[in-house]
Amino acid sequence: MSSSASRSEKQEAGMTCENEMNPGTEETCCCGTDGRHKHKPRTPEEIRSLTNRLNRIEGQINGIKKMIEDNRYCPDILTQVASVQSCLNSFNKELLASHIKSCVVDDIREGNDQAVDELCELLKKTMK
Repeated sequence: MSSSASRSEKQEAGMTCENEMNPGTEETCCCGTDGRHKHKPRTPEEIRSLTNRLNRIEGQINGIKKMIEDNRYCPDILTQVASVQSCLNSFNKELLASHIKSCVVDDIREGNDQAVDELCELLKKTMK
């Protein structure tokens, strides 16, 4: 695989880190300390906001499970499922906005134009 291959192409090929392609280099791993995942520091407010959203979604999912156990009417369950999907979309929007404003902008400023390709791939995955 060429060094110009996108990060997603490398990941699909089972290569999760630049240094895995060039063993023995002294470059810092782009993917964080464990060599498999990138890390993004978040403020306590960001963590609280995202966690609160996920907790509400978890509660809704548990409510849907209970509705199924109680043999509730299908349209009522489907309405709740649509609500969960809407909440997940809102979560994605918040996280995506944060990602663009920080990670993508920082990468572009540092000359990493691959960040745009990565963002385009991410949008394809999240807008199904």
